[in-house]
Amino acid sequence: MSNTPFGPPQPDADETGPYALAGTARARPGMADQLEARLVSLVASTRREEGCVAYHVHRDRADRDLFVFYEAWSDRDALLKHFDEPYIVSFLADRGDYLDGELDVRWLRMSSPAA
Repeated sequence: MSNTPFGPPQPDADETGPYALAGTARARPGMADQLEARLVSLVASTRREEGCVAYHVHRDRADRDLFVFYEAWSDRDALLKHFDEPYIVSFLADRGDYLDGELDVRWLRMSSPAA
C-alpha cells in the first residue's frame, strides 16, 4: 500500500510542517465512476475532522481510471485518528471492489513553508 512498511512513518525530529501524503488509486475496469463517487464521498466528513489541513481527490485527465489524492494533517496523530473513522474503515475494507491493485501511498515531508 505504500513506499514504506504499512502505516505512516514517524515524522523527523526537526519537522515543523503538516504531516502529508499523496497517493494514487487505479479503478478496476468499468469501475472508474463508482470509485470516483466513493472517494469523493469521503471528502466532506474528512475535512471536518480535527487536524485536517487539506484533503483533495483528483482524476487524471488523460487516464480516466487513475485517481490522485493529497492529504495534509496537523500531525501524525490526527492522521492516525482519521484511519479509525468508520467511513475510512469501511472504504479500506471494501476498496478491493473498486481498485485494480492496491493504493499507492507516498508519505511526504513538506519542504516548502506551510503558509
